Amino acid sequence: MLTPYQIILKKREGGILSPEEIDYFIKQYTAGKIPDYQASALLMAIFFKGMDDGEILHLTRAMMSTGTIVRLSDVPGCKADKHSTGGVGDKISLMLAPLAAACGVKVPMVSGRGLGHTGGTVDKLEAIPGFRTGVSIPEYKRILKQVGLVMSRQSDHLVPADRKLYALRDVTGTVESVPLITSSIMSKKLAEGIDVLVLDVKVGNGAFMKDLARARALAKKMVQVGRLYGKKVAAYLTDMSQPLGREVGNWNEVVESVKMLRGESDADDIVELTIKLTAEMISLCSGETRASASQRVKRAIESGAGYEKFLEMVRAQGGDSSVVENPAKYRMPRVVVEVKSPESGYVDSMDTFKIGMAAVKLGAGREKIEDKIDPVVGITFLKKVGDRVNAGDVIAIVQANDEERAKSAKADIKNAYSFSGRKCSRPELIKERIA
Repeated sequence: MLTPYQIILKKREGGILSPEEIDYFIKQYTAGKIPDYQASALLMAIFFKGMDDGEILHLTRAMMSTGTIVRLSDVPGCKADKHSTGGVGDKISLMLAPLAAACGVKVPMVSGRGLGHTGGTVDKLEAIPGFRTGVSIPEYKRILKQVGLVMSRQSDHLVPADRKLYALRDVTGTVESVPLITSSIMSKKLAEGIDVLVLDVKVGNGAFMKDLARARALAKKMVQVGRLYGKKVAAYLTDMSQPLGREVGNWNEVVESVKMLRGESDADDIVELTIKLTAEMISLCSGETRASASQRVKRAIESGAGYEKFLEMVRAQGGDSSVVENPAKYRMPRVVVEVKSPESGYVDSMDTFKIGMAAVKLGAGREKIEDKIDPVVGITFLKKVGDRVNAGDVIAIVQANDEERAKSAKADIKNAYSFSGRKCSRPELIKERIA
């Protein structure tokens, strides 16, 4: 007879868990028959001892089997999704999904909330007044057919095991585990009914994978699992050694995404990465070259087709599109504080993890599962790596609703910057493609 204690002990000692043991633990935990403290113990054991390929595949399958597998065969066209392993200021999904849909790809996107120091697409979408990320499967299909994309959170019926474990990983320091990340991401994506998946694996001081070798290992593992399930999968290793774009914070990132879709962005990194990942998705679906697909994406930006598709999705999911069209109507933060450079020179590096945690402390993320998100707080970055600064220049702006939190964030952000007298190059944004 299997017991949670035996399974935890076996993995703690470095043993290989059988399919039966994995299936038992996941089903019993999802049903509420194994408490959080025992699930936390197993997560920690996996974090330190790892899992082999067979265990990861079985864990992914066991998590999928706890919920509904969505069938989208009645939705015409290629169904594709994109997933990022998480970063600071990573709002690419908000731009990629409508652009891909404007180019004819069906995008059923199931996203997550913030995890640790990283932001979540669901939290950003819910910053739009009225926007509903919780939709039933019939409504999910209807919106997908009608608009060409739908952006939702996990329903109660889609991989409930992951929803529980995801929240537990967030508060137990077990996020940065290749087996746990792989099974979490792939169980959700494989349950969506998609044909194509594009993965954005972040690497750097603001990513869960700090070094290129670990990020590559994670990307290869996810691509391998996707292929075993007959999906077309490509992964990109991309930089997260500084915030992506200029905005961090939920409403801030919505506004920045809208500016990009309107062709008004001055953040070259989000433009470059959005075009690259969207073109990959289109190419995998259509068979055309990535260069040709890139041109289609650029035209969808220039024509405003991606922006119009975003507005269409917002309306279909109950959001107030007038606020998206005119962000000045949104409520403003009560406290705005400037962060000034302490010296002259060049921005040499940024501690992106520290910046992400500063945003969490402001209320843009969660320190505990039950914490409420404040959509209006955030940080705007005026200077990033490679930029010239003079002493006293404003390098960032903190938007807060509490004086003490603003003061603390200002100090953290100031300490997150380092400067040099010599000009340094910007980090390479796209490091590798794995497909």
